Amino acid sequence: MQAATPAPDHPPRDSATIVLLRDAAQGMEVLLLRRNARASNMGGLYVFPGGKLDPQDHWAEGNPGLDRPGAALASALGEAETPPERAAALYVAALREALEECGLLLAEPLAHGAGLDAGAVRARLRGGEGFAALVQAMALRLQTRALLPWSRWITPLAPSMASRRFDTRFFVARAPADQVARHDDEETVDTLWARPRSALEQYRDGAIELAPPQIMTLAHLARHASVAEVLDAAARQRPPTILPQAYDDAGTRVICYPGDTHHAVRTRAMPGPTRLLMRGQRFFPEDGFDALWD
Repeated sequence: MQAATPAPDHPPRDSATIVLLRDAAQGMEVLLLRRNARASNMGGLYVFPGGKLDPQDHWAEGNPGLDRPGAALASALGEAETPPERAAALYVAALREALEECGLLLAEPLAHGAGLDAGAVRARLRGGEGFAALVQAMALRLQTRALLPWSRWITPLAPSMASRRFDTRFFVARAPADQVARHDDEETVDTLWARPRSALEQYRDGAIELAPPQIMTLAHLARHASVAEVLDAAARQRPPTILPQAYDDAGTRVICYPGDTHHAVRTRAMPGPTRLLMRGQRFFPEDGFDALWD
């Protein structure tokens, strides 16, 4: 087994993803959005809402639109090397991307008894108004407390699918019960609520396409029966940092995760298989698909 050829060593860009969950009659469901096939990165794949940090995500300390100060957000994120300003920006980015890509806004009115029209905020955001200015103009406060850090994924030095490298923080959150998620018909073109195991089975059967971080995250979520269980697990853990390592084995691309015998980090970071094999342009566990939840 030989290490895959590394890509140019550009520092990964900070980004944030929000894994939105809801309890349904058949069990807990997770929100997935299909990216536009014309997208330069992950085109056509089903992903969680998210994206890279933008300059507009850096809000001044003390902004009334945030429900916690930067120091508290940095502490909750659990990354000693990440300063409060950037930690706060990651939370803002996750919440902004959720609004942009699927229309869900985790916020509350500052005025007691006032209503929240997520659709109106989204329309104004799509019209070109800045997120921070909108939150202030509409007297809202973002609910960062609703987001719990789940994991941190760093694109491998030798990417198998992505054209760029990202340092992505995955947050879990309960989707607002009084709002309806819908793709934006630009970056995202389909909305799918599915039980984590069902989404993986759809991937297995070729009905949808997923990238390895989504595959492994869904496999992790499939071990929980309810949103409350996921949030409780998130509150009790330190989010693992996952830097996959890629190898070529007799012409087959292999993606290894912490805990695998071929990974530099020998301590397991998450449940499920420690490696995925690339067959064509799709990834499967070495020991069969059921290894995702065994």
